[in-house]
Amino acid sequence: MRAALVFVHGIGAARDPEAERNAWLAALATGARKAGHSREGTALAQNGFADTAFAYYGDLFVDLDAQGGLAPRMGMDESGALRQLLGNMIDAQLDTRPEEGERRVLQHARVELTATQQAQGSGDLVRRLVNVCTTLLALPGIRRGGQWASGRIMAGHLAQVTRYLARGEPDGDGLTLDGRIRDRILGFLDDSRPTVVVAHSLGSVVALESLHHHRGPVPLLVTVGSPIGMRTVVLPRLHPQPPTTPDCVEGWLNYWDRDDIIAPRPWLERDVLPNADGCLPVSDRVDSDGMWVHTATKYLAQASVAGPIVEAISRAEERFSA
Repeated sequence: MRAALVFVHGIGAARDPEAERNAWLAALATGARKAGHSREGTALAQNGFADTAFAYYGDLFVDLDAQGGLAPRMGMDESGALRQLLGNMIDAQLDTRPEEGERRVLQHARVELTATQQAQGSGDLVRRLVNVCTTLLALPGIRRGGQWASGRIMAGHLAQVTRYLARGEPDGDGLTLDGRIRDRILGFLDDSRPTVVVAHSLGSVVALESLHHHRGPVPLLVTVGSPIGMRTVVLPRLHPQPPTTPDCVEGWLNYWDRDDIIAPRPWLERDVLPNADGCLPVSDRVDSDGMWVHTATKYLAQASVAGPIVEAISRAEERFSA
């Protein structure tokens, strides 16, 4: 039986699913070759190694720019959660003992964030949080990476995390935003065959929750740049509680980079309970080149990440074809 490979993306602007799938496959092919899997790397680059899908859900987030700004789509609870998320990011970077220039930027952002406690209403709070993001854009790693053109765009993208976890924004049928996103992901999963799932950033949260509703075998779940371990923002808001490895998952590898500002608490095995078969996440550090290391392709191009993915797909096809 041919195994499936499903990519689950994270925060960000609208994207072309086919182009993204090809970019993730190209990065995975690079990592596979580094890991000694040359034949598999060539097959991956040609999308011929496994049936691969890019589970796109970004269109379910309303275009904030079209709404005239950030405030119309964020209530006080979501704004408060975004404040906590930014605080986690700032504190995590200060803990890495950055050089003097970066430390001053982070300390300035921390002072601005403290001032948000006096905000009057959600609109005022959001404006202040945008100012914090604008300050953070002065950090070399963010500025040179070119990920965000403005503090408002950065805040809007980060707010996708808090909007998902708010369990709100129901549609005409009463289905909340997070429910619509999980339904989208589950539509890419087939109960009848093994599926390796690779999830990035917010996608790791979405995949974790979605897989609790999946009955097909998942030989390996790989999470990269995951915010799951954010104890004040993400971890207590996960469903179900306490956070537990989905029963369908047979192995879970979690990768983090020290310079990844979205993954400040990487040791998920300390915060997630095992499933019925005793499966827990296993976290490992990677070191990527460049100023902005949070992208999925940076992780997938690592031999330590790509190697286990290729091996899991090969083993699954052998096992389920026997």
